[in-house]
Amino acid sequence: MSAGGEFPHYIEFRHVNKTFDRPVLVDFNFYVDAGQTVAIVGRSGVGKSVSLGHIMGFLKPDSGQVIVAHEDTTNFAEADLRRIRKKVTMVFQSGALFDSLTVGENIEFSLELRDDYNAQNKEDVVQGLLDLVDLGDLREEFPTDLSTGHRRAVAIARALAAQPDCILYDEPTTMVDPIMGDHLGNLMLRLKSQLQLTSIVVTHDLGLMRKVADNVIFLFDSHIIYFGPVKDLDKSEHPHIKEFLAMDRVEIS
Repeated sequence: MSAGGEFPHYIEFRHVNKTFDRPVLVDFNFYVDAGQTVAIVGRSGVGKSVSLGHIMGFLKPDSGQVIVAHEDTTNFAEADLRRIRKKVTMVFQSGALFDSLTVGENIEFSLELRDDYNAQNKEDVVQGLLDLVDLGDLREEFPTDLSTGHRRAVAIARALAAQPDCILYDEPTTMVDPIMGDHLGNLMLRLKSQLQLTSIVVTHDLGLMRKVADNVIFLFDSHIIYFGPVKDLDKSEHPHIKEFLAMDRVEIS
């Protein structure tokens, strides 16, 4: 499906609802255009990670439509979802790296099914990806020897090995020191600029949101209470948003 067809937005939720033991997503409506970065913000338990699960096809909505890569994936079978996941990949908060493999081997693992690369091509791609995320000298290290921030950067490099159109980041700066958090934010900006990647960033980090996002989705009590440009978030009169922003300013000062 082309961008100009029935589904012009790269990712879109249309009236999506999801309930577990309680409503988690209530009438979710938002979109992400190709090349954009959108941040999903809100306190724990408001549906941020559940939204990512629907995009990846790990979860199905109770009602509504989920559009991914300009296709309605709401009722896709697993075979079709695997095709979509070649275009859209996710960097998990844990990094999900293999501790028994070196950094280089972790990235190369994502290339194993690529029959268009020979052994030398794979070596070159791995090194190129590590250089891209500023970890070129850590190829022979093991994940357990790295900081949390460096493990996240390795996870990003591994995600890029699949040559996706879109990356979903789940709390990329959680448990990362401010210097590394700033580095990860700069890396995400560079990837957007150089590779024209579409991305969604789930985060509690409003500094990261302001740095990398074009639009923001603010969640409260399982509802979207703001969807729009980051620069206009401060103008919101919603009391929860005003409280959230005020608390962030107190923490910074």
